Amino acid sequence: FIKQLPPAQLPEVFGMHDNVDISRELQDTKQLFEDLLMTQAQSTGGGAGGASTEQKLTDIATDILTKLPSAFDIEDAVEKYPVKYEESMNTVLVQEMERFNRLGGVITTSLMNLQKAIKGLVVMSESLEQVAGSLLVGKVPELWSKSSYPSLKPLGSYINDLVARLKFLKAWYANDKPTCFWISAFYFNQAFLTGVKQNYARKYTIPIDKLDLDFEVLPCDDIDQHPEDGAYVKGLYLEGARWDSKRMALAESFLRYYTIQFP
Repeated sequence: FIKQLPPAQLPEVFGMHDNVDISRELQDTKQLFEDLLMTQAQSTGGGAGGASTEQKLTDIATDILTKLPSAFDIEDAVEKYPVKYEESMNTVLVQEMERFNRLGGVITTSLMNLQKAIKGLVVMSESLEQVAGSLLVGKVPELWSKSSYPSLKPLGSYINDLVARLKFLKAWYANDKPTCFWISAFYFNQAFLTGVKQNYARKYTIPIDKLDLDFEVLPCDDIDQHPEDGAYVKGLYLEGARWDSKRMALAESFLRYYTIQFP
């Protein structure tokens, strides 16, 4: 009887969805390729392939530096969006600009120093070697991750995501507070949520520690006006379930759909 049982049990036996098995296989494949990439030569100079490696690093660094916009002018931001008792979002915006300026400074400085090290103008330090090794295999350098928001994206997607976040803040600065906030764009999401609660607490004179957040999923995607209280947000995702727009309720995931964007 035991020999007749399948060698690998289906996820349904444990009450799980078929996507669980697919996700495990994808994770194993991802780990295999990461291990293979680690075996590649990480040398950034010398040898027969040194010149091509150096040129590749130079091209990657130049491409990233070209995509990144200039740093935010914090003094102008404070002047345009001063600290107000009735509007905590001004403080949230300025603090987010400061955080992204620090991250952008780390990325820009490391890439410029890497370019100088390739040209022999500065010493190729251990941290720069780690940055170079990560760039060659398409990973976010650990030096950047220490100053960054949490992210599991590879290098190319990480840079595109960073640029999109910076555009969101730039549009906020130029066009005033948005009617719908891209909550995934914040470096520190908790600051935004605290700001929402703080605005409500000050408006109705309620202690903020007595407040809690509640939510409602709206049947529309386009919002053209601010809510009377709270905030409209987008950029949330569902994992392990999906949103049924007709029933306005959670439903079981479709096969091979792992992450679903929330309305």
